[in-house]
Amino acid sequence: MLIVNTVSLEEMLSCRERRAACQQHFLSAYHCPVISYCLNIPGPVKTNPELLKVFEIGKDEIIALLHQTQIPVIDLVIFNDKTGDELIACVDGSAQTIKKRTTIIEESHPLGRLFDIDVIDVNGEKLSRDGYRKCLLCDQQAQECARERRHTVEEMQSCIVQHMNDFLL
Repeated sequence: MLIVNTVSLEEMLSCRERRAACQQHFLSAYHCPVISYCLNIPGPVKTNPELLKVFEIGKDEIIALLHQTQIPVIDLVIFNDKTGDELIACVDGSAQTIKKRTTIIEESHPLGRLFDIDVIDVNGEKLSRDGYRKCLLCDQQAQECARERRHTVEEMQSCIVQHMNDFLL
């Protein structure tokens, strides 16, 4: 993975605040569910040209899903910053249905494990998936591996690069 721009903890916290503010703005302004999409990228580098390609693939999958299911996009913003690429969209549809379908993208697309697609209902609650998300490196629960630091950042980055190369090359 190319070291292009490393991100500090303060920058990541600022990014999270911006994301939460944008989500809250959409919820307050439109009273409709919000989709928040970025990539699961461990370590201090959150974007580079290859990761941007992966982000765009996931974005296209989400937009195609919304189009196919005739769920209108009310408002949408995309951030391409060194803290990572993000899409936040306010949509007019059932949050539960959208969550089920975006989970299918995460689980079935060859790069889906790198996609982080959250769905927030009109009450501001982030919907949970049925079951747990698998770790990039093993079939254990991703949250447990992260909490217990079972794998190094370098191991995870190497696995991500392999996934990207398998799909993009």
